[in-house]
Amino acid sequence: MNWNFKPITAEDVKILPHYFALRSNKTCDSMFLDSFLWKDYYQVEYCIRDERAVQWKMVVKGEPFAALPLCTAEDLPHYFFDMKDYFNQVLGRKLKIYLADEEAVKLLDLDPEQFEVEEQPDAADYLYDGEALRTLAGKKYHKKKNHVNAFMKEYAGRYEYRTLTCGNRQDMWRFLDRWRAMKGAQVEGTLDPEVEGIHSILNQCQDLGVRMGGVYVDGQMEAFSMGSYNPAEDMAIIHIEKANPEIRGMYAFINQQFLVHEFPNVSLVNREDDVGLPGLRKAKQSYNPIGFARKYQIRER
Repeated sequence: MNWNFKPITAEDVKILPHYFALRSNKTCDSMFLDSFLWKDYYQVEYCIRDERAVQWKMVVKGEPFAALPLCTAEDLPHYFFDMKDYFNQVLGRKLKIYLADEEAVKLLDLDPEQFEVEEQPDAADYLYDGEALRTLAGKKYHKKKNHVNAFMKEYAGRYEYRTLTCGNRQDMWRFLDRWRAMKGAQVEGTLDPEVEGIHSILNQCQDLGVRMGGVYVDGQMEAFSMGSYNPAEDMAIIHIEKANPEIRGMYAFINQQFLVHEFPNVSLVNREDDVGLPGLRKAKQSYNPIGFARKYQIRER
C-alpha cells in the first residue's frame, strides 16, 4: 500500500480532528492546533491509512521521527507496527517515536528486548483544575490573586479584556514584535519558530477553530492567549500565552481572564510543558498542578 505523506495545511482541520478524537489523550498533542503550530519547525507530514488511522512523520534535530498514530485504542498496536514497517522497509531505519503519551505506552506494552521506552520529564504537560484557575480561591492561590488585584488596582479604568478574532491579528502581530524585542538575547531554543507558528495560525485563524483573548491597556494590546478545546477530555489547552513582563500581574491576569471568558466551564486545563527551563518550571508549578500528562520516547533497538 502506498504511503502518501503530505504537509499539514489549514484545510486539514476538516479531516484530522475526527482522528484526534478516536482515543483518550490528555497531552497538548491531542489537538490539531498544536500540530499546526509546529508544522514548519518539525517539518510535520501525515498520511491517512485505511481511512482508520493517521500516521505522522517529522524531523527532530535532523533525524526522522514518527509520532504515535491517531487511531482507536484497539487499532493502536496494528498501526504502531505498520509505522515500524514503514521506517524499516521504506526509510531503511529503525523506528523512533517522539513524545508518546503515557496511556498509549501502557496500551502497547512493548517488549523491552525490542524497544527502549524512556520518559521525557521536560516534555510532561502540566494539568490544572479549571475552576481553581478561574477563581484563584484559597490559600494556595493567594499570591496569584494578589498579583491580579494589584494589576486591576493600578490600571483601574485603563484596561480591557477582549475576546479576539481574526480581525485583531494586526494588534497581535504588533504586540508580538514588541514582546520579541523585550526578549532580546534571551532566546529560548524554540522562541522564533514559535513566533512563526503564531503567524501561521493568525494567517489562517478563521479556519482553525482557535479561541483567542487579549488584554488592552490604554487601548494598546499588552497580552494575548490562544487555546483550543478537547471535548473528549473536557480540557482547555493553552497553546500560547504572551504578556508584557514589565506590567505587574499581567501574566496572572491574562491566565485567569482567558479561562473565565473563553473556557468558563472546562474541568481540566493543560498548560503544556516547561521544556526544562527553570523559570518556566517555577511559573507553572506556582499554579498548583493537579497532575501531569507524561510523555515518552520510543526507540526500536
